[in-house]
Amino acid sequence: MIYLDNAATTFPKPQQVYDEVLECMRNYAANPGRSSHDMAIKAESKIMEARQEISTIFNIKNPLNIVFTSNATDGLNIGIKGILKAGDHVISTMIEHNSVLRPINSLNKKRTEVSLIGVNTRGYVNIEALKKEIKKNTKAIVINHASNVLGTIQNINEIGKIAKEKGIIFMVDASQSAGVVPIDVVKDNIDILAFPGHKGLFGPQGTGCIYINEKVNMYPYTEGGTGSQSNLMKQPKFLPDRFESGTRNTPGIAGLCEGVKFIKKVGIDKIRKHENMITKYLVQELSEISRIKIYGGSNYDNRAAVVSFNIDGIDSSEVGYLLNEEGVAVRTGYHCAPLIHGIIGTNYKGTVRISPGYFNTLKEIEKTIEIIKKISTK
Repeated sequence: MIYLDNAATTFPKPQQVYDEVLECMRNYAANPGRSSHDMAIKAESKIMEARQEISTIFNIKNPLNIVFTSNATDGLNIGIKGILKAGDHVISTMIEHNSVLRPINSLNKKRTEVSLIGVNTRGYVNIEALKKEIKKNTKAIVINHASNVLGTIQNINEIGKIAKEKGIIFMVDASQSAGVVPIDVVKDNIDILAFPGHKGLFGPQGTGCIYINEKVNMYPYTEGGTGSQSNLMKQPKFLPDRFESGTRNTPGIAGLCEGVKFIKKVGIDKIRKHENMITKYLVQELSEISRIKIYGGSNYDNRAAVVSFNIDGIDSSEVGYLLNEEGVAVRTGYHCAPLIHGIIGTNYKGTVRISPGYFNTLKEIEKTIEIIKKISTK
């Protein structure tokens, strides 16, 4: 199988990720932060190591500001529902994933005011239009760093400056960029950063994180046992315990830790360069097939490794089926980002999405292109 669905979940993982998950399961998968025996202490030590490794990638000064979640969706819900209340105003965009759109829509029904900024057909936000939406009660700006439909990378540094100047909380969804595109929470003025472990960080499924600036006052999304202040009925107020109730996914976090170490060893720049090379070649070759329409921009400095296209006269789901029959794994449809399809004109069929990763080869892309050419002649 040629796996080209890395925007959903990266596959394969580095060998050390598999090894550490199994090592944890066999030798130290006790409850971290609860008991005082050796296994529990080792489990907690591994989790702390993971916090430290992750913090260095994003220039997070205090590793305890990293909260482990089950995925980016979980983190985004913690952030969005933890800071917004009735009477607040939030600004987001039309290119967002449902992990942002659905929570803010839910809050909108509870009298949180929502403004969704349009984007152009390449997926870029108009910064001036964003500025015009800012009001006295604007509490937060929530931005998708890299689109899972078009690969568009927004200028979070510029948006972060605007948010800081206006005293607005800046929340970034880094689902498609964490581990692939450099992010600096200090330089980019990011107050809340949500990201999955199972995508660009090469961790197992069921892992993710949310970074929370200690200056941000947030209500806990869930409450329960934390192993700290257990004699009290109130949830602890300090990070990360305030948002980490219940038993954590120690084997998953252990694997995630090794995924991050792999990235640091290889280098984000090298990973990005490889994915850019493959993506650029893919777009150039697909562009020469007459029946194919490719969506998104052509600036590879501001584009993630996501390529959406359609073959004229063939439904995207059928293209996905035919590719699967030939041993190529892609995703088709709306990719959980419904509003952008109205802008790019794919409301009725969605798109075929190819998302290469670091472990894909040029030979695999060439083979995929051959198969797509064959499908386009049907």
